[in-house]
Amino acid sequence: MNHEGVRGFYRGFGTSLMGTIPARALYMTALEITKSSVGTATVRLGCSDTTATAIANAAAGLSSAMAAQLVWTPIDVVSQRLMVQDCNASSIKSSKNMIPCSSPCRYMNGIDGFRKILNADGPRGLYRGFGISILTYAPSNAVWWASYSVAHRLVWGCIGCYANKKDENAVNGGGGCGYTPISKELVAVQGVCAAMASGVSAMITMPLDTIKTRLQVLDGEENGRTRPLTVMQTVKNLVKEGGFAACYRGLGPRWVSMAMSATTMITTYEFLKRLSAKNRESLTS
Repeated sequence: MNHEGVRGFYRGFGTSLMGTIPARALYMTALEITKSSVGTATVRLGCSDTTATAIANAAAGLSSAMAAQLVWTPIDVVSQRLMVQDCNASSIKSSKNMIPCSSPCRYMNGIDGFRKILNADGPRGLYRGFGISILTYAPSNAVWWASYSVAHRLVWGCIGCYANKKDENAVNGGGGCGYTPISKELVAVQGVCAAMASGVSAMITMPLDTIKTRLQVLDGEENGRTRPLTVMQTVKNLVKEGGFAACYRGLGPRWVSMAMSATTMITTYEFLKRLSAKNRESLTS
């Protein structure tokens, strides 16, 4: 904020925005297909509705994250390079907390970043950290969707039971205890459940995300040549800097980021599902 103002917080925004549409398209397609097929299979195996929903959501989160990373990893690499590219030597010397960025090359924008990384390292450079990204986002999404499913049922159950105590004549069908919610309540509960699920997911997968980010933006030196760090080198450097606690640096901002992104995504997703259901009913009636 002191050196660049508000604009400094939005580095790489255009690049991230460019990849959001195709990545989300792959994500939602894989999510719906997997959720439907796994949900049906688990019910046939004799699982309860709650267990079947949690398993289906976890499996859907896993498969959708893997599909989305085909698009999202190159976007992630370029946008993160744009975020840290001005961490030059002079600023590092003036601050003990600063870490050097991976490349002395300066990128004018996202397209320039894609071109220069492709020229320097080939397609492999754009998919740097792809493996660790899968290991990060696949379990993260599995945990998020499973947690969201459980939180959703718990919150609606509490709200429905509380409402029934106040009004025994409530219409059956809202939260499992005889309660019909209005649209504003639906959005509010979805937002709360998304924030709760984001907290659980961030706590569990934060170390993997820290390692992934460092793999994508930092380099090491070997015999005077710059080389990408391996996973083990990254972990060793991280532990040397601050022990296991160093893996949880930035947990608060990541939780807030995940909660805001997830709330926007889930409320839009659920709204479009309700809209599609209404349109289908109007066409069939």
